[in-house]
Amino acid sequence: MQNDRKEIVDLYIPRKCSATNRIINAKDHAAVQINVGQVNEQGVYTGSFTTLAVCGFVRGKGLSDDAVYRICNERSLVPKE
Repeated sequence: MQNDRKEIVDLYIPRKCSATNRIINAKDHAAVQINVGQVNEQGVYTGSFTTLAVCGFVRGKGLSDDAVYRICNERSLVPKE
């Protein structure tokens, strides 16, 4: 919710899983948020990052590593081989 000055005033803003688009509720203690840093051609961190959120459902199935790798490939965060 936003006020008249366009500031977010909600106490809790739920995240969405990057792999399944499920809403990550406050009681999902298995969920993780990962910041993937951007690097230049020399491999030096540029100071920017992309945030990925993985819900506990995906982690419980043992599919989080595949999901993170797939998302990084879709967003061109890893180099093509």
